[in-house]
Amino acid sequence: MATDNEEAAVNAPLMRDRRTSLDGSQESSVTSSNAFIWSLSFAAAISGLLFGYDTGVISSTLVSIGADLSRPLSTLDKSLITSCTSLFALFASPITGILADKIGRKRIIVVADVLFVIGALCQAVTTSVFGMIAGRSIVGLAIGGASLVVPLYIAELSPSALRGRLVTLNILFITLGQVVAYTIGWIMSSKVQGWRWMVGLGAAPAFIQFGLLIFMPETPRWLMKNGNTQLARAVLKKVYGGSSAMAEDVLRAIDEELSDEEAGAKLSNPSTSERGSTPWFDRMQRALGELLKIGGNRRALAIACLLQGLQQLCGFNSLMYFSATIFSFIGFSSPTLTSLSIAVTNFICTIIALLIIDRVGRRRILLCSVPVMIGGLVLCSISFIFLDIRPSQDQVVSFVPPPPSFWAILVLVAMIIYVCGYAIGIGNIAWQQSELFPLSVRSLGSGMATATNWGSNFIIGLTFLPMMQYMTPPWTFFTYAVVCAFGWACAWRIYPETKGLGLEEVRGLLMHGWGV
Repeated sequence: MATDNEEAAVNAPLMRDRRTSLDGSQESSVTSSNAFIWSLSFAAAISGLLFGYDTGVISSTLVSIGADLSRPLSTLDKSLITSCTSLFALFASPITGILADKIGRKRIIVVADVLFVIGALCQAVTTSVFGMIAGRSIVGLAIGGASLVVPLYIAELSPSALRGRLVTLNILFITLGQVVAYTIGWIMSSKVQGWRWMVGLGAAPAFIQFGLLIFMPETPRWLMKNGNTQLARAVLKKVYGGSSAMAEDVLRAIDEELSDEEAGAKLSNPSTSERGSTPWFDRMQRALGELLKIGGNRRALAIACLLQGLQQLCGFNSLMYFSATIFSFIGFSSPTLTSLSIAVTNFICTIIALLIIDRVGRRRILLCSVPVMIGGLVLCSISFIFLDIRPSQDQVVSFVPPPPSFWAILVLVAMIIYVCGYAIGIGNIAWQQSELFPLSVRSLGSGMATATNWGSNFIIGLTFLPMMQYMTPPWTFFTYAVVCAFGWACAWRIYPETKGLGLEEVRGLLMHGWGV
């Protein structure tokens, strides 16, 4: 429980928020963005393209490798190659959350680019299952870092009225990366060892982004937190189209939030240093204490972890990783091309989310889209009942594929319905997580929520094929539907609307309750 001093520190910022609400509404009045903020968002979102490509390409790779890695891949091999990426992303996320506060958001993107290149090349040249797992693990470290810091970077640069749209741009690039991965997989699947080109091409976008990073500034909120007010002011002026008044307005709101946090820290620890001069380790200890002890921060963490856990435990990435495998054993002659329909649906529906998220609102979209996902999963489960899928005695091939049928086509339709609901809702809303946290714990809280995402992703990647084999496909997809229903109930109870609120205003929603 929080101490009296900590609770007093929490109450002070809430009063300050009320006094500065006019400033927040002035920031909310910015409804159009200039070329500068769009350019930064596009450049940062290249990491999303890499993220999507590397998660999507494995689906085509698994059905194309054959015996190129010294032997045919067993079910265990496929599960390990797939899930190791999520496992190492899980390791990277909380560490990235800490490092993003120490060295900045921009430098984390640089490190992620280097890891993307190393991982892609390692996969392309490997001749063993172990080498493939090693390459996928390195890519996992890159994805874990990029998936945390890019939404954080964009959110801290964006005007409040455009924040949801610009963060969703990163998700759009993720889905674009998946479309590109499936397209290249389809083109290369018929070529001898074409899978090496599939994985190796993942290095190309990283080189492009590395060059663009020269022109990308650090976020003004990180600069202010580290005592560089002048540079923060210059960045904000560019973000707001040269408006000094708007830049000063936002700068003042950030400064007041930081001052409130420092005042609260000094109440609980009188030896706290001035802004930018506190030792980094002490800042991290203080941030962890604030995240776990202060009620509003705990509530923000619970919501962020709920959304990230639901995003993965609903089973979506089982389609990204194994859709070609699924379509091959239900009778489609070109499983990689069929999988492309899933990726294209995801991309198109993410564009819809990009257009409506700041108009309709996060909460309303989420509560309307999850039932669509449940309907798709239930229809998929029912369709599998009528498919004659028999387990094979061969450990390498999990099922004996039946001839194509009406029910196989219905499985595809059900998956497309499910993906529509996912892409419009939880697929992008979970990544709005950074807006829930105050600046002092934003990086650390986002890191812990992202770790929840990748921990859940690891579970899905490791268990999907065994579940399909031992629980049967109908029960596997019905289980995901139950998870979605439980997640919907929790979100209805605790997830507030944050549409149009400035980052410095959002914390007031969770200060004394869930804000629903």
